[in-house]
Amino acid sequence: NRIELHPRPRINRFIREFSPHGYIHYHMDQDNRTVDKEGHYVRDGDGKPLVWDLASGTPKPYDSWQGSATIRGQEKTQVAPALVGRFEVNGTPCVPAFERIKEGAKSYTPEKMAKITSLPAEQIREVARDYGRSARVGSTIEIDGETLPFRPAAVHAYRGAFAHKHGTQTHIAIQLLNLLVGSLYVPGGAQGSDAVGPNQSWAPVPGPDGLMVTGKIHHSSVYPPTDVAPPELLELRELFPISCSVSSAVGLSLKDHKKYQIPYDPEILIVFRANPMMSRVAPEETAQALRNIPFTVSITREFNETAEFADIVLPDTHDLERLDIFPNRFDLLPEIDYWFWGVRQPVVKPYGQARHWAEVLLELSERVGFRRDFYEILNINYKLKNGTRLDPSRPYRWDEICDCRARSAFGEEHGLDWFKKNGSLRRKRTVPEMYSRVFLDCRFPVYFEFFIDVGKDVAELMKKMGLEWDTSDYLPVPFWKPCPDFKEHGNGEHLYAVSYKVPFHSLSNTSDNPWLVDLTERHPYANKVLLHTDAARARGIHTGDLITVESVAGKVKGRAKVTECIHPEVIGISGIFGHWAKNRPIGRNNGAHFNSLLPLNLERMDMVSAAIDSCIRVKVSRA
Repeated sequence: NRIELHPRPRINRFIREFSPHGYIHYHMDQDNRTVDKEGHYVRDGDGKPLVWDLASGTPKPYDSWQGSATIRGQEKTQVAPALVGRFEVNGTPCVPAFERIKEGAKSYTPEKMAKITSLPAEQIREVARDYGRSARVGSTIEIDGETLPFRPAAVHAYRGAFAHKHGTQTHIAIQLLNLLVGSLYVPGGAQGSDAVGPNQSWAPVPGPDGLMVTGKIHHSSVYPPTDVAPPELLELRELFPISCSVSSAVGLSLKDHKKYQIPYDPEILIVFRANPMMSRVAPEETAQALRNIPFTVSITREFNETAEFADIVLPDTHDLERLDIFPNRFDLLPEIDYWFWGVRQPVVKPYGQARHWAEVLLELSERVGFRRDFYEILNINYKLKNGTRLDPSRPYRWDEICDCRARSAFGEEHGLDWFKKNGSLRRKRTVPEMYSRVFLDCRFPVYFEFFIDVGKDVAELMKKMGLEWDTSDYLPVPFWKPCPDFKEHGNGEHLYAVSYKVPFHSLSNTSDNPWLVDLTERHPYANKVLLHTDAARARGIHTGDLITVESVAGKVKGRAKVTECIHPEVIGISGIFGHWAKNRPIGRNNGAHFNSLLPLNLERMDMVSAAIDSCIRVKVSRA
């Protein structure tokens, strides 16, 4: 396979030194490498982490093999590594990394956690026992001639777990539950985004110390981390080197880019198919940040809250008016038995002067003169092969680019015209593509040694830049810390506001759809502020009352729904609603805008992932 070099020198060194090697399966996800008192791996003279071999009673490199067994045609047997215990290597006291995880977990007793979660200690034990028993560790299942681990137990977490200060470590702890019982990417277990693509078009590979490096990256690479350096872009990527999405940090730098030593003054902002005034937190501060940009262009299909700040508004096409090749995100549907590639064709002609946003960018590249650079980016992002790569010496229409993508992926006989006629192409997924863990040649990390050095690098840079920056979350084993507004069981006056989604709305895009708005108004929970019966009774609130929800950052109003389906200390606000743009007559003032309650500052941000803390204490009263 061709290895494309990354523009950053550190990543290039990684690619050259740690390209894929061998075909050895590492069936054990638990980290058995020995660590010293500082938390680093104990390594041999070649820099390889050591494990303690129980068979010989000596330390050996983690990839050592001895004895005889057939593994993919090779007569090899792995050493017997210790998972727990205390040892001494060359005079250095050390323990297996898994021992560190085990010791860290001991402090979180069910009795202690009961005070935080409000769940009885015995109920916590019951759930843990059920999970362990249900995982059926050691059981197997045969699918299409392949014998695979069978682990019918899984834990899944999303934004509700990690959208908090210290949320990265919370999310790691949750994922560890899947790794401990071996339920990741096996039948019955947790799947997530597809780890392996069709025909191995992407797959994890062994990186430093044999740990996995993801093959398909939706945002950016968490491992190896980004270089820690003074930031060059408004997203402050270099200050959050292991974050997978740093879009929240743009709000910070737009507020005060000089504070973060951005080496230029932002002059032009182009916003397309997005509405940051609604989807980001602290709209008043976001508004001020937008005012700081001298010239703004909005490419949008509705005159939304962000478009009101634009100097030029360009109408985008609706999905039913546009042409797109491969619009499906099939890599996010692990339960589907087929890979599929389709085409989106316009049902009606675009209204008025509406144009596909990609066509606008293509014309801009011609007028401004960055066609060559733009085409090179498209060649890389679309993985266009020889014969279909865009030639910068001539301009292309959008339909021609779609045709190049189709022919590059499936050959000359499957161009855009073929997809227009046939609609879609599909292929049966293989067992290694659906349940990839057994077939991967890399280790899933459970001990994050590299966090230690990354945290030190960030702390050193922040000292040079003169910024106060909390790096205490860069620890190799998971822990729990309360977010700023959390107190055990509250104090009666305040509640905790959380956001939730309804299945028939999407982000801020659908709140002007008359049919969906009609459904929302008939639905008992959608677009309401959910309040527990006890909390409502204490405040004299009934279903249908107009209520005020106020935090340190803002105030919103909404209609109450009194229910037993929410925690007594919590109120729930469905999002994203509560539009205020003048030209959104249907969605305007319909529902409460949850993000208006959240402040934008470093104190309310996870300093590892850059996620904004979505836990906020609020006062609730009748409006």
